[in-house]
Amino acid sequence: MIDVRPKRVRVVAWVAAVAILAVFAAVATALTGSTGEGTAVFRPGDQAAMIGLGFCGALAALAFARPRVWGTEQGIRVRNVFATYELPWNVVRAVRFDHGHPWAQLELQDDDTVSVLAIQAVDKEHALAAVRGLRSLHAAHLTAVASTPDSRS
Repeated sequence: MIDVRPKRVRVVAWVAAVAILAVFAAVATALTGSTGEGTAVFRPGDQAAMIGLGFCGALAALAFARPRVWGTEQGIRVRNVFATYELPWNVVRAVRFDHGHPWAQLELQDDDTVSVLAIQAVDKEHALAAVRGLRSLHAAHLTAVASTPDSRS
């Protein structure tokens, strides 16, 4: 079984989330008193709203730490930022990691592709090892299917 998560993107997402929350908390503490010459006054509700917006921004940044991929003998499960795909190996034609591309892709039998955001080019050797592992699982499945009498993909 293979279980892969991106390394650098997760670190960047967590740092960004903390920074966003810190900035919004600082702005919230600065929101006190009147607005100057106007009649508006900042109230505790305004401060709470700014902190709430900071939490929302931090959660949005953490969404980019979500990608993950699991590979087994039966198939592959890809969790990207917003979508999750669970595919048996017989619908996967190839595991691709083309030169210059930011992440790996699954090429499917119906000529569609699924991006694998968990395997990022910026992770270098970690990404290459993950692709090699997925390719070996895919090849093992193809070998098992080819050696099975009356096999159907």
